Amino acid sequence: MEAPWGNLFILTGAGLSAESGLGTFRDKDGLWTRYNLGEVASLEGYLRNPSKVLEFYNARRRNLEGARANAAHLALAQLEAAYRSAGKSVFICTQNVDDLHEQAGSQGVLHMHGELRKARCGACGAVWPCQGDLTLTQSCAACHVTGHCRPHIVWFGEAPFQMDEIALRLKNSDLFVSIGTSGSVYPAAGFVREAKSLGIYTIEINLEPSDNAEIFDDAFYGPASTAVPEWVQTLLRELR
Repeated sequence: MEAPWGNLFILTGAGLSAESGLGTFRDKDGLWTRYNLGEVASLEGYLRNPSKVLEFYNARRRNLEGARANAAHLALAQLEAAYRSAGKSVFICTQNVDDLHEQAGSQGVLHMHGELRKARCGACGAVWPCQGDLTLTQSCAACHVTGHCRPHIVWFGEAPFQMDEIALRLKNSDLFVSIGTSGSVYPAAGFVREAKSLGIYTIEINLEPSDNAEIFDDAFYGPASTAVPEWVQTLLRELR
C-alpha cells in the first residue's frame, strides 16, 4: 500500500531531546537563561575568550554521554524504516546538535546547526569526529595548525548548514511536521510558511503551542515521548 503522505519533511528541535535529559534553550529554565549567548555561542565570544566557549561545549558534550534516545526518537526511526519500505522517504532536518536521532537508528538526518560530536578547524575548515574535550593546544587533524579547533556548531551570526539541500527536500515533500521547536529561531521557524506557500500540509507536535502555532494546519500537544509515538502509530496503521 502506498504511504499515506508520500515524502515527509520533519523538523525537530530541543523539545524532542528534553526527555533524554538534554536542556532546551528558550524555555524559562533553558540554557539561554543561564548563559550569555553572545559569550558562548558567537564567533566574537570565541575570539574574546576561546577557553570559556570550549568549556561550555565540552560540558555539553559530556552531558550528551549519558543521554539516550527516547520513545520519540525511536518512533521516528521506525517511521523512516516503514516509509523506506513503501518507497517513500522521511527526511529529518534537526536543529539539535545531539546524535540521538542516529542513536535511535534514523538514517536520513541533516544537522542544520551542527553536531556536538564533531570539531572543525577555523583555519582550513576540516571537520572530524570529536568524542572528548576540545582544548586550545589541540592541532587540526588535517592541516595540523594549533589553536583554531572549535566545535562543529553553527553560532549566532553564522549560516546554518546545507540550506540548499533543505530547500530542495522541503519543495519535494508532501507533509511538513515540526516537532519540539519554539517557532522563534530562524531560518527554521520560517519553514512552515515556506511549506504553506508550496501547498504542503503542515503539522505541529509540541509540548505546548509554539510562537508560530497559528500557521499550522493541525497540531498535537503533549510530551514528545507520548505525542510522537501516537502520531507515528496512526501513520503506520494507514500503511497496512
